[in-house]
This record gives sequence, C-alpha cells and structure tokens, in this order.
Amino acid sequence: MAHKTITISEEAYNLLKENKKENESFTEVIKRILTSKKKKEDLIAWLSSQKDLSDLADSVESVFDDRMNINLRF
Repeated sequence: MAHKTITISEEAYNLLKENKKENESFTEVIKRILTSKKKKEDLIAWLSSQKDLSDLADSVESVFDDRMNINLRF
C-alpha cells in the first residue's frame, strides 16, 4: 500500500488522537470516522426522500449532532 504524508494542525492531530482506539492506527481512525459519517449522511438522505419521514430525518440528524457535541469526562 502506498503511503502519503499530510500536514495537519496540532488541534486536528489531538482530535484524531482522542478518537483513536487502543491498537488502532491513525489511518484506521480516519477511515472509521469518514465511513461512519458517510453512513449517517446516506441514512438522513434516504429518510428525507421517503414520504412522511422528513420529521424522522430531522430527529435523527439532531441526535447525531447532539452526540458529536457530547464531552465525556473520565
């Protein structure tokens, strides 16, 4: 597999590091986050396209947004 070097801010690095699971590479965490975001967007788009489900789509999107803003303290 080819490798690329990218430059990111220290803030972005710290966010990646916070989301990194034990024994997970940075490549794996990036792929996991981007894949789950795509699934979320696909779900919301599908719900929005269905008759009588636009309210549900709005609620699901709100829940996803709320989850992104939760700060857990250990």
